[in-house]
Amino acid sequence: MSTAGNPTLWAVFALMVVVLVAADLGVFRKGTSEISLREALYRSLGWISVAALFNAGVFFFVGHEQGLEFTAAYLLEQALSVDNLFVFVVIFSAFRVGPKLQHRVLFWGIIGAVVLRGIFIGVGTALVRNFHWVMYLFGAVLIWTAYKLLRGGDEEEEDPANNPAFRLFKRVVPAVPEFHGNHFTVRQGGKLLATPLLAVLVLVETSDVLFAMDSIPAVFGVSNDVFIVYTSNIFAILGLRSMYFLLSGVVHQFAYLKTGLAAILGFIGAKMILHEAHVLEVSTGLSLGIIAGLLAVTIVASSLFPPKDPPEGKK
Repeated sequence: MSTAGNPTLWAVFALMVVVLVAADLGVFRKGTSEISLREALYRSLGWISVAALFNAGVFFFVGHEQGLEFTAAYLLEQALSVDNLFVFVVIFSAFRVGPKLQHRVLFWGIIGAVVLRGIFIGVGTALVRNFHWVMYLFGAVLIWTAYKLLRGGDEEEEDPANNPAFRLFKRVVPAVPEFHGNHFTVRQGGKLLATPLLAVLVLVETSDVLFAMDSIPAVFGVSNDVFIVYTSNIFAILGLRSMYFLLSGVVHQFAYLKTGLAAILGFIGAKMILHEAHVLEVSTGLSLGIIAGLLAVTIVASSLFPPKDPPEGKK
């Protein structure tokens, strides 16, 4: 498996991530203060602009095909990330975590996601490089996920208390029942105890791991270049926190989002299987057009044809 990434490109990418995260933590961070809708919009546009700038660099310094692959992978990851916002909304609502504390949880959750995505992508790359049949498995996983989305098969997300990681957390981690400001731990009686905020962080990280099990195989369906897969993933999730504060109030209005995502995942899964079987070759440009088209149709349909009777609690 070849890669567009050379030491210089990896160094530029790493420097950009370090500078952006440091700026977010220091210069642009307002502690635990609430992020306004306008600020969330500006931050989201800022992250998208940075990704677009990096994408332009890929086009210029690496090549047209790799540039298209990055665009498609980034757009796909952004589209799938919106679905993950549903889970964040449910978690924060269930634990009554206010916007000020959500800011802190999402920051550290995304930092953890950067590390975990690197591990997932590294393992996935090794599997694809050494076992080509894994592409059939990835394709089957995506088609099965698409089927579950169409059936509404993610109801288990509605109750965070059912999350195995949370149940394990309560059993093995000594904790206090009440929040202590923005602290994940508190010391009482000489013992270091977890606060509910740490449990929320564990749930957010767990949801991202589960999300990555679907999204990373999907990105491998767009590109098998580890540099393209990892950088597009990271740029997408770095902007996820700003996107959350921008869309959390309206995310449930995307009534046909899951249908659109199911169509995208089904297309990519079928494309992976047919490509590996040497039955059908779909160009990166065509893949990008189909992904963008399906996403656009989903957004327009949700705006023009909202359900007459939206589910209770999602009006």
